[in-house]
Amino acid sequence: MADISAAKVKELRDRTNAGMMDCKKALAESGGDMEKAIAWLRQKGLAVAGKRAGRSTSEGVVQCYIHSNNKLGVMVEVNCETDFVAKTDQFIQFAHDIAMQIAATNPVAIRREEVPADLLEKEKDIYRKQAIDSGKPPQIAEKMVTGRIDKFYKEVCLMEQAFVKNPEVSVQDMLNELIAKMGENISIKRFVRFQVGTE
Repeated sequence: MADISAAKVKELRDRTNAGMMDCKKALAESGGDMEKAIAWLRQKGLAVAGKRAGRSTSEGVVQCYIHSNNKLGVMVEVNCETDFVAKTDQFIQFAHDIAMQIAATNPVAIRREEVPADLLEKEKDIYRKQAIDSGKPPQIAEKMVTGRIDKFYKEVCLMEQAFVKNPEVSVQDMLNELIAKMGENISIKRFVRFQVGTE
């Protein structure tokens, strides 16, 4: 523990926004390795998020983002357990970042299970036809379809998308980190995206 400098703890804190003591512990647990410490903090966030998942989220905010040209706008509802957390700068910033994410990436749904079945079937048919047209046997074609559908989910499901402000992490990772920091269950409830000239 003695060989972990305050500068290293500060660097980890700057990179992850985790608490000072959590950063110190992460560096100790990972032998001072910065990347391993970041991974350790993510895992901790995942564990905390798992424990909090069943809790009711009846407080929160509706955050709006209007793009600079006034032709694109997003409204998103982000929920938490208490009014206290809903009023914190970190929570409001997260909601704003999510609204910006939706404006930039135009997700179809928040989670996999919310992707419309007809859209999913259409994508599977396209991938299946491409695989068969390239001469692949049916069982290989099906495996290719499964792999491409996973990639499709990462593009169209908000929680699985790479976070636009830090593409090394997903929106789900950012949410898990916030849950760990705030000590409350937090959820992205719904969103609507408006763009001039589109339905």
